[in-house]
Amino acid sequence: MKILLVEDDKTIASGLEYSLEKESFTIVLCHDVASGKKALAGNEFDLCLLDVSLPDGSGYELCEMIRGKGDTPIIFLTACDDEVNVVMGLDMGADDYITKPFRIRELISRIKSVLRRYHKEDGSNGILQVNNLRIHTLDAKVYKEGDEVNLTALEYRLLLTFVNNRGQVLSRSQLLEGIWDVAGDFVNDNTLTVYIKRIREKLEDDPQKPAIIKTVRGLGYKVGD
Repeated sequence: MKILLVEDDKTIASGLEYSLEKESFTIVLCHDVASGKKALAGNEFDLCLLDVSLPDGSGYELCEMIRGKGDTPIIFLTACDDEVNVVMGLDMGADDYITKPFRIRELISRIKSVLRRYHKEDGSNGILQVNNLRIHTLDAKVYKEGDEVNLTALEYRLLLTFVNNRGQVLSRSQLLEGIWDVAGDFVNDNTLTVYIKRIREKLEDDPQKPAIIKTVRGLGYKVGD
């Protein structure tokens, strides 16, 4: 997934770029409003991280431009935490607002939470389409070519983790993080392999040559865009 990061503090920006790329995001880094506008004109982004105070203007200008084009998720980064700034950002259509200094894990968690909300709304009435699969998120059911596929709670949670991060290579540790808190079940690295195998047997036309959940050698797994 591609993220636009607009941050004028080059030390902070460099650290964020490194950390987010470690999470398998593709980062386009800008340091001012002008370069941010140029990036927005030439790219499609899955999410935008905007500093409010920039040397040639405000992140609010970029927010207006983004909202004029569509509903790309927006998270503001700022040292200002007073109520007026928070309300202004949210009223302009921002999805979240995080104040500096912040922990990188908190930011990544916020990013993933916002992306999950958007992905769940991608389909009409909570329906997600992946290849020949239809996932009904409102009633937690999965259909393959019209026929319901019976998945366990863990299998369903694992599938949603893939789909909510479609196009992104997920490491085994990221997958474990996405399903570890399903009540009553414990999943370790070894049993994760078993669950992926079971899901493929239920969903793939040819489990030996998976077209939905693909293995990216040495890195992890990926569901296509």
